[in-house]
Amino acid sequence: MYKVFVKDALLILTSDLSDTNHQDYFMLNGNAIQTAIDSLATKKLKLAYIYHPNHEEILKKFTKKIPMQVAAGGVVTNKKGKVLFIFRNNKWDLPKGKLKKGESLEEAALREVEEETAVKGLKLENHLNTTYHIFKSGGTYRLKEVHWYAMKTSYEGKLKGQKSEGIAKVKWMGPKKIQKALGNSYVNIRMLFGYA
Repeated sequence: MYKVFVKDALLILTSDLSDTNHQDYFMLNGNAIQTAIDSLATKKLKLAYIYHPNHEEILKKFTKKIPMQVAAGGVVTNKKGKVLFIFRNNKWDLPKGKLKKGESLEEAALREVEEETAVKGLKLENHLNTTYHIFKSGGTYRLKEVHWYAMKTSYEGKLKGQKSEGIAKVKWMGPKKIQKALGNSYVNIRMLFGYA
C-alpha cells in the first residue's frame, strides 16, 4: 500500500481490496486516476483508493500515467535538539529537492539541505521515511517521491533561505514551536513527526 497526498486528501494505491473498507475505488487506468486526483484536489473526496491486484506493479503502472519526480531531504537536528524548518509558499516545510543526474539519494539530501538553508557540517544518520504527494507542474499532475533522512549538525552560523526556491524563512525550532508550525504545514511533514 502507498499513501499519496493530494493537498490534505489521501489517495491510497493498494493491491488488497479489503484496504478499501468497501468504499468506492478506482481502477488503475488513465481516466480513473485523473478522476480520482481531480476529485481529491477539488475536495469532492477526502479519500480515494486506486486498486491493482499486483503490489509489485502498482507504483510502476501509476507512474506511467502520472510522471514521478524523485527527491530527498532532511530532518536536521542541532546540538540543542532543535529541528530546522523552512517557510515556503506560506507553509512550514522541511528542506528537500530533486536529485541531479548521477547523484545518490543521500548526496541529494545533503546538498539540498545546504543549498536551501546555508547549514554546513551536515552528518547523515539514517533513512526515516519515504513520502508521496501529487503536485501540478505546467498543468500536469506529477507524483513526488521524497526520501527523508535524519541529519545532525553542530552548525551555529547564519541561516539563509534560498531565494530562487521561494524560501522566505529558515528557523531552528524546539518542541512547542514545531507543534505550532505543523499546524500550518503539509500532511506528509506532520507524518514525519507522528502527527498525521
